[in-house]
Amino acid sequence: MNNPDPQLDLQASRLKSLGHPARLAILRLVVQGPVEGTPVGEIQASLGIPASTLSHHISELAQAGLLKATRQATVIRYAACFDQLKELTAYVWENCCGGGANDFRCC
Repeated sequence: MNNPDPQLDLQASRLKSLGHPARLAILRLVVQGPVEGTPVGEIQASLGIPASTLSHHISELAQAGLLKATRQATVIRYAACFDQLKELTAYVWENCCGGGANDFRCC
């Protein structure tokens, strides 16, 4: 595919990282959590995901730029990268109704 849009690959990668139910659940939990981030142990306890599986899913979200980690002593907290999430949703909605649909529900 000839890709004239440089954002297409980046945003497709971000959407792909959200294409697994566990990763979407992790992101939703973190977005709803404290601004300083949600402790990884709390994520694991809330979702009931084994530690090794959770680590894999968090890594996928972090590589896509949707989560960031901070360490406080022995606790690792994960927070959402809201700028990247907003960029992703803006990309999806960019030029909404630009094809002439004029559907009042889209905007």
